[in-house]
Amino acid sequence: MPDWVQTAWSEYARRFPRGFSLELREIPLLKRSRNADIDSLRTREGEALLKRAPSGFRIIALDELGKQWSTAELAGEMERWMREEHGVCFLVGGPDGLSQQCRQQAHQVWSLGRLTLAHPMVRTLLAEQLYRAWTITQNHPYHRA
Repeated sequence: MPDWVQTAWSEYARRFPRGFSLELREIPLLKRSRNADIDSLRTREGEALLKRAPSGFRIIALDELGKQWSTAELAGEMERWMREEHGVCFLVGGPDGLSQQCRQQAHQVWSLGRLTLAHPMVRTLLAEQLYRAWTITQNHPYHRA
């Protein structure tokens, strides 16, 4: 990832209070060749993602076919997660998307929109929107509707 992505992620992660951590867990991207079996790669990456998901956490799969939330709706979801859950894990697929298994095992499937976004943009957008939603739950002035 380019430095600006790590800088953005770190900045938003730093803004959360103690006890509310934003942690990034990456899996290595599997090597793709011209004749690669994309379904097999997607399945293997999905298995690796699910293995890295912390036990007992709510799993949210990011997928273009998921439900789109406004920022206010995301804040409402976050309030519910904070009341009911031990933690939340967001799954972001590789260049070929998430496996069917990831979508099936997810508690929710969320779409950031109908646009196709580069992975660095998804990571940055996710961190910013989670921070923005959290500020809404705290009546913090960061979000101005």
